Amino acid sequence: MSLRKTPARSSAPRWAAALLLAAAASAGAAEPGAGVFMAECAECHSVAKGKNKRGPSLFGVVGRPAATVAGYKYSGALRQTGWTWDEATLRRYLAQPSDTALAGTKMEYEGLEDARQLDALIGYLRSRR
Repeated sequence: MSLRKTPARSSAPRWAAALLLAAAASAGAAEPGAGVFMAECAECHSVAKGKNKRGPSLFGVVGRPAATVAGYKYSGALRQTGWTWDEATLRRYLAQPSDTALAGTKMEYEGLEDARQLDALIGYLRSRR
C-alpha cells in the first residue's frame, strides 16, 4: 500500500464538481421549488407545455380545471371531481397520499408533509405558465 500524495491534477475534477454544485445551489435559490419538483414530481410529470409523461404536464396547472390536459387519459375519479387546481386544492391533494386524497386516482404518491417544501413546490408550479 502506498501513501504517496495524489498528483495535483486530480484536484481539478473536485474543483469543477464544487463549482457545478455551487452553480446548482445558486440556481435553486432563485427557484427553491425546482429542487422539490425534481425530487417529488419529475419522474412522472413535466413542466413543459404539452409534454405528458406517465402523468400529465403540469405546465399552467395552478388555476386550471382538473383533468383537462389534452392527450392525457385521466382516471374517472379525477374527471368527476369538478376541481380546479388552485393553491388550496393542490395543497390538500399533495399533502397526503394520493389514494387518501382521491380514491380511484391513477396517481401514486405518498404525500409531501413538509409545509415549506409544499409552499416552494406550489410557488414553482405557479411560475410555470
